Amino acid sequence: MAIYFDNSATTKVDPKVVEAMVPFFSELYGNVSSIHSIGRQVRPYEEQARKSVAKLINADPEEIVFTASGSESDNLAIIATARAYKHKGKHIITSAIEHKAVLETFKFLEHEEGFEVTYLPVDKYGVIDMDYFKKSLRDDTTFISVMLANNEIGTIEPIKEIASIASKKGIIVHTDAVQAVGKMNIDVNDLGVHMLTFSGHKIYAPKGIGVLYIDIELREKIHPIIHGGQQEGGLRAGTENIPYIVGLGKACDILLEQQDTEILHIKKLRDTFEKKVLETIPDTYINGHPELRVPSISDIVFRYIEGEALMVYAREVCCSAGSACTSASTNPSHVLSAIHVDDVDIHGALRFSFGRFNTMDEVDKAVEVLKESVEKLRKMSPLYNK
Repeated sequence: MAIYFDNSATTKVDPKVVEAMVPFFSELYGNVSSIHSIGRQVRPYEEQARKSVAKLINADPEEIVFTASGSESDNLAIIATARAYKHKGKHIITSAIEHKAVLETFKFLEHEEGFEVTYLPVDKYGVIDMDYFKKSLRDDTTFISVMLANNEIGTIEPIKEIASIASKKGIIVHTDAVQAVGKMNIDVNDLGVHMLTFSGHKIYAPKGIGVLYIDIELREKIHPIIHGGQQEGGLRAGTENIPYIVGLGKACDILLEQQDTEILHIKKLRDTFEKKVLETIPDTYINGHPELRVPSISDIVFRYIEGEALMVYAREVCCSAGSACTSASTNPSHVLSAIHVDDVDIHGALRFSFGRFNTMDEVDKAVEVLKESVEKLRKMSPLYNK
């Protein structure tokens, strides 16, 4: 039986979410934009889902835009805002450890549309260098995007401080919260951000549904990047995916009921797992901040072996070598490179991520499997023998 410790890549859809979605595939199948009775009967369910999503992050329902993914939400936030404010300046800022959905979008703006990008460095724990950030701000800086929690090492960034400094200078701030929603309590008003994105399939909703929170005043100033109809207040053309929107709303309702308890459960699993790995498997260490880290992620270096080889030997334990979006690449993790992990050690790093349906028995079994597999691989490793 496989042990699924890859919840940061995707989560299992909660059975309660599936149950909520089913009627909207065959019974309540109308297009919510239609004015006839079949379409109108669907609208209250969409409105309720929007309210549930908004409530989870303490936003207003009209500030919620539904998209098809976290990546699309990031693209919409970054491209639309950069273009809307380019008349004020074309200097934009992000961090060196962002998810590819953010980094590649910044690179697109840099290389294709002439924007100047500052990539903020981080310390050994993955925390933004705030002195560097403050010195990077210029009169022509118009937009900043820094993630709330890193997808590989889990480090939580000082978004509230960044937003406070930036807002005083009239700079728009976006945060990618894909790995943070459901793992920490989030209040967009307390954070002070103008935009925030997250994805359904990280919180036990299906793949194919994402969210962009956008401050109501900013919403009126930006234009869509997908053109067509006037869905989502004119910001995202395309027929609304009602089954998935309803599923996301239900997933948010569940989190609203049990998030605090769930966070404690996940943290206990992760802390126990890390403690046992460090105690039973020598030459291992954990990446990321020791305290300012979401409870779901554990990035561990197993020295002197290849992480991919360990995944093969310990195949009962499902985990990732880096984030899921980059696991097919042979290039070393840009996140681990940014925090100055040894080049050899980077290849021995694996990300384990814990979720709602994991158990302590799985933690115990996984540590046993990893211990045996590491011992076998190190016997074959020329680095370890040396």
